[in-house]
Amino acid sequence: MKTLFLAGTALALSLGAMATQPAAAQAAACAFRGALDEAYCDANRDMVADAPTDPSKLRDPSTIVFTYTPVEDPALYASQFKPFLDYLSQCTGKRAVYFQVTSNAAQVEAMRSGRLHVAGFSTGPTAFAVNLAGAVPFAVKGDAQGYESYKVVMLVRADSPYKTLADLRGKQVAHTSATSNSGNLAPRAFFPALGLKPDEDYKVVYSGGHDRSVMGVNAGDYDAAPVASDVWTRMVARGQVKRENFRVIWESEPFPTSGFAVASDLKPELSQKIRQCFLDYRFPEQMAKDLGGNDRFWPATYAEQWAPVRAVADAVNAPYNRAAFDAESRKELEAEARKRAQAQQPAAPTHVAPTGATPAPAR
Repeated sequence: MKTLFLAGTALALSLGAMATQPAAAQAAACAFRGALDEAYCDANRDMVADAPTDPSKLRDPSTIVFTYTPVEDPALYASQFKPFLDYLSQCTGKRAVYFQVTSNAAQVEAMRSGRLHVAGFSTGPTAFAVNLAGAVPFAVKGDAQGYESYKVVMLVRADSPYKTLADLRGKQVAHTSATSNSGNLAPRAFFPALGLKPDEDYKVVYSGGHDRSVMGVNAGDYDAAPVASDVWTRMVARGQVKRENFRVIWESEPFPTSGFAVASDLKPELSQKIRQCFLDYRFPEQMAKDLGGNDRFWPATYAEQWAPVRAVADAVNAPYNRAAFDAESRKELEAEARKRAQAQQPAAPTHVAPTGATPAPAR
């Protein structure tokens, strides 16, 4: 399986291109687009982009390019999804390759630019992918009982004195990244009603990822961290951290996990074939173990499964539009630059210090 790589620094040039793509003709022809960017239309009002009405704009690539959200180390997923990509090649009759990305912004931009055809987007960035890149979510991971969900859990060290959210006033708490649902937006939506305001009652430090937040709490770099429960559970299962070293002092109601989406401009017959291949697939034993016990894909829609995610964004006035995406993407580039600078320092720590964030994975 060939692995393609998109460096985060390449995003700097792409952001300007996204903002300048001509859309006047599309705007004139579109009767309704809702929250979608001007490049897309939503005539049937299902909240995702319609396929182009001009047959010449429909794509039928000879190679299907796939990637999965860099919610943890991106290199993990290239090998974990290899059995599925081998199957997808056989199922569609087309070569399928893995496209390794270092940030959620790079993943969204890759689909918008046409370099990415199918992707598993993290929970929060799924909405950016829908609105800005024409992504059409159709599945989530799950098992025989149903599709996978996760909770936001506030982790502290088990030997810390913190027992409630109120105990974190004046402390340093790691949020993962600005665009993350569970690592930032949901805490900002929920905590004020519980008497704890991020940035006011505690200092927010962006870690750059759920795994980095967990490791930072474990090492004592942060007093606490809100993270996606499924990421923390996988880290425990892999032996990266010990469950008994942590205490959960708060948890949310469930959210949908990563959503799998196709580009809206694929030929309808190819799009439908890809969707059916996903839904028919059963994960081999090792893949299921690597992906938290999930063994299949369940059908899902953006309108239904992502309703609670959109509600969180509305609650904190964080719209999934181009202006917000560009602002957060620039933060990711700055974070990546800080990470590179830190990597050049001697005797770098084995965990990520609070000042050295990586491009922002999110859930």
